[in-house]
Amino acid sequence: MKIVAKTDKGMVRANNQDAYAVGELPGEVAWAVVCDGMGGEAGGNIASALAVKVISEKITASYNQKMRDASIKNLLDSAIAAANIEVYDMAYSRPDLQGMGTTVIAVIVRDNIAFIAHAGDSRAYIVDGDVVKQITTDHSLVQNLVDRGEITQEQAQHHPKKNLITRAVGVDKQIVVDFSETEINDNETLILCTDGLSNFVTNEEMVEDIKDGQYYAFADRLVKRANKNGGGDNITVVAIAN
Repeated sequence: MKIVAKTDKGMVRANNQDAYAVGELPGEVAWAVVCDGMGGEAGGNIASALAVKVISEKITASYNQKMRDASIKNLLDSAIAAANIEVYDMAYSRPDLQGMGTTVIAVIVRDNIAFIAHAGDSRAYIVDGDVVKQITTDHSLVQNLVDRGEITQEQAQHHPKKNLITRAVGVDKQIVVDFSETEINDNETLILCTDGLSNFVTNEEMVEDIKDGQYYAFADRLVKRANKNGGGDNITVVAIAN
């Protein structure tokens, strides 16, 4: 597996509240974590960085090659639960950090299968040729409206409450995480990103930037594209390809 990643504060924000980590494990296994912090300038930075640190340490310390698929899911679940406790406890103990939290999307890729856990509106996509498939479903107020049929997906793109999420690490004592499994075939690319990419780069633009197969440039190109299109938020991209 080949991994590239990049984060950028964008063209509008004064600082970057996104955080990420990527790595490889024995047996040609890849992993990645992407978080998008919220809760003020200090709080967002701290929440995302702490969550990435805790989840990364749990993955690298606990993964072993003999794990069954169910055990990988349990590992991701327990890693995110541990991060939730750490962020929540820090926010509770410091008045200046109350209300901080972070989205999370974490993945372990083994034998061309991506095991994905997420909470919030950071996303996973599979890009296959000219086709972009969103793997995750946002935990957001606007997505709830779409699911109930009250607005269309097109209306959701420009909804004034688009940034309100319904799940995040560190906001409550417990967190509910959604899981997905998807196969990454040859010539397919798994993209993990914060909403600084998904809100500013269309599926067609995503295809355009990675169709030549030069994987080492994927993350950089997508970040540049988001900035070219306004860069209204922090941008983080991880690309994993066969």
